[in-house]
Amino acid sequence: MLEGKDILIVEDDPVFRRMITGFLLSQGCEVREAEDGLQGLRALRDGIPDVLLCDLAMPVLTGMEFVEEVSLHYPMIPVIVISGTGEMADVAAALRHGVKDFLVKPLDNIMVLKAALMSVLKAQENTTEYTDFSSQLLQHDSTVDEELQWHINELESNPEIARELLVGLMPDTLSRQGDWQMSYCVLQSADVQPVLLDYTWLMDGRLAFYLLDAESGGRQGAATVLLIRALFNDYLRKRMASENDISSMLQTIENGMKQSGYAVPIKGLFGIFDACDRSLVVVSTGSEAMLRTSDGEMIVPAGTSLGDGARKNLTSSYVLPYSGARLSLSKIGAANFSITIQRLDAMKEHEIHPGVKAKTKV
Repeated sequence: MLEGKDILIVEDDPVFRRMITGFLLSQGCEVREAEDGLQGLRALRDGIPDVLLCDLAMPVLTGMEFVEEVSLHYPMIPVIVISGTGEMADVAAALRHGVKDFLVKPLDNIMVLKAALMSVLKAQENTTEYTDFSSQLLQHDSTVDEELQWHINELESNPEIARELLVGLMPDTLSRQGDWQMSYCVLQSADVQPVLLDYTWLMDGRLAFYLLDAESGGRQGAATVLLIRALFNDYLRKRMASENDISSMLQTIENGMKQSGYAVPIKGLFGIFDACDRSLVVVSTGSEAMLRTSDGEMIVPAGTSLGDGARKNLTSSYVLPYSGARLSLSKIGAANFSITIQRLDAMKEHEIHPGVKAKTKV
């Protein structure tokens, strides 16, 4: 599968670069090399590779700056980072820029690289495959077991590292689509695993989002949350364009959790807001919530945790006033989390308190 593939290596260490080049040539790949990020960008102008391999610690243009440039101008290129650092902060930053995999030097088993390349290339050719980095937690290929187990062990045995990774994955606190805006506010203790938010504006004006309480999963909470993140994003790519059913989404996610063999039940909440008709559909998966609008307050009952049959939980549907709404989680231990959805012209009239920036208690 690697034969004839164009691989660009951006790496300042000549010894490691030549080692990787030699291996890829032996696999039948066509290889181009660049010794820093600036040369890498020039190489991209000369031709788009099938896969890009790069380091993070490089001169002239750092690896992270290089990855950011690639994500902005060449989003179609799958990127695999091979770095001497295994810091979860770096992993999180790379994730935000769309990196497909993150390997740590030294590569004791070169077949880990081959497995990563084949997985990425297969995903490019088959849209049913998972392409998010965190979705490697779904894989059961013996060639990637070593790398997979390293990530799971790190997350389970180092709570501080796991928390750093999850906090680093939090999206922008303010997002706009057309006439509507979504913002969130969070205050949570640094002594526990965080509540993770993820959201996506779809092209038809819908906003899909979820909140997951990683602390509710214990030692396996962080790994489970990363798995759910991958399943959620994959569902949006493949099925959300034609479906508006949260129950179907939850069933798909719970099936993936069961197949993983290690995921544990997690408390959270899922929602879909449609800006066209102002409808909001919410399903709690173990976390009670309060919806506040100019018309009053409504309780969203907790329901069963995700992984314990949450697909059967009650679906709450609302039509929001033009002033929008605030959705707040309650009874989640040491955290306080709220999401505000509001129409921009209503903000000018001060009909609803504008969204505030996220805060983290340290």
